[in-house]
Amino acid sequence: MARFGITMGDPCGIGPEIILKALKTRSDYLDRCLVFGSAALLEHYNEKFGHGFTIRTVSHAAEAADGCLNVVDPNPIALEDITVGKVCAAGGKCAFLYVKAAIDAALAKEITSVVTAPLNKEALHLAGYNYAGHTEIFGEFTHGDRFAMLLWSDKLKAIHVTTHVSLRQACDLCTKEREMDVIHLAWDTLKKVGYENPRIAVAGLNPHAGENGIFGDEEIKEIGPAIEACKAEGINVTGPVPPDTVFLRAVKGEFDMVVAQYHDQGHIPLKMLAFDSGVNITVGLDVVRTSVDHGTAFDIAGKGIAREDSLLKAIEIGEKL
Repeated sequence: MARFGITMGDPCGIGPEIILKALKTRSDYLDRCLVFGSAALLEHYNEKFGHGFTIRTVSHAAEAADGCLNVVDPNPIALEDITVGKVCAAGGKCAFLYVKAAIDAALAKEITSVVTAPLNKEALHLAGYNYAGHTEIFGEFTHGDRFAMLLWSDKLKAIHVTTHVSLRQACDLCTKEREMDVIHLAWDTLKKVGYENPRIAVAGLNPHAGENGIFGDEEIKEIGPAIEACKAEGINVTGPVPPDTVFLRAVKGEFDMVVAQYHDQGHIPLKMLAFDSGVNITVGLDVVRTSVDHGTAFDIAGKGIAREDSLLKAIEIGEKL
């Protein structure tokens, strides 16, 4: 049976805990997954919280055995090498190497997709890996003409034109070409998971979607023309819609997905509505990647209270994609 990959993320955070809890909740995933992470940390939490897994270290998917928690550990560390709940370079290095190993396995067709537990951007940078996050790492090492971050929940779905850049930069990056790319990615993704005629709304960048140029002209020069071009292709897309109402309209069922112009425009409503169950997806690449939509939660790491809901949802969506 083909396996999907799960990366541990930063070992100093809640990654190892939520992986174990997810596999305990859904034991059927055990023989379908391959974990990329620290075998020592998994063994520590396995014993601490009494999960009862047999943990087996393997070098690649072909060595995985059923009935075990199979782990690829590209950077073996001991518990004393890190401080749980603290930002450190060692944690950032591990997180990067886990992701890179999983990407390599996916490109080699050893696994079907990658589900990522959270990493910490500060730790990543301390380790010398100057990426803004998972999305940018996947963009660097996988292949695709265009990609975007998509937040998915049962209540609301949003795909982003820009993500980890300043607001000043975001305005310049909202070009007609990029808007069209993201609308296409939204359409293709929804079609892939079974929507027959996806209804997409594009949020405006400016207050009131610019109010016909009074509060900004990006809607007139870039966003509007992109929408019209996509409509001409047969895509069911509406906008630009004032950003202060578009998400409410989507939640009420008028739209299946919202195109958000910048990071917080899409993240704030998603995290208000589905913080524990939202999924972060990188779409448009040749490797399917889904992720929890929360951080490393260093403040509760090691306490056994982190919830596995978002990881389970990420696995579910990853399999659909």
